[in-house]
Amino acid sequence: MRVALEEADAASVSGEIPVGAIVVSGDRIVGRGHNRSIGSSDPTGHAEVIALRDAGTRIGNYRLPETIMYVTLEPCPMCAGALLHARVGNLVFGARDPEAGAAGSAMNLLESPLANHRCQVIAGILEADCSSRLKDFFQQRRL
Repeated sequence: MRVALEEADAASVSGEIPVGAIVVSGDRIVGRGHNRSIGSSDPTGHAEVIALRDAGTRIGNYRLPETIMYVTLEPCPMCAGALLHARVGNLVFGARDPEAGAAGSAMNLLESPLANHRCQVIAGILEADCSSRLKDFFQQRRL
């Protein structure tokens, strides 16, 4: 999660919402990303999607079974769908998103019986560190 926080910091420096993600296979990072939606004018430029794309390119397959994604903010519905489509085995996230979180806060798409894949979820890892970055970012934007 500390590497995901480094990615979140990189997003913040770029003027993006500070969310970072990594994909881990075994003991190595195979994908990483941070939010780039604003700078790229791309609504799919979320940290999770970028990390999944990076991992797929490095591994040579868009299916990423037996991987773990670490992300600083609970995924939105779009990102949760991408995690399911990639067959990511586990998700570890930091800050909860009660308004749009799709991993248990507002809804739970990742463990839905309607989906053809389930992704086990661990929530609240380094939650204070992850939440403080988001809070600080939005306080600065409102000045």
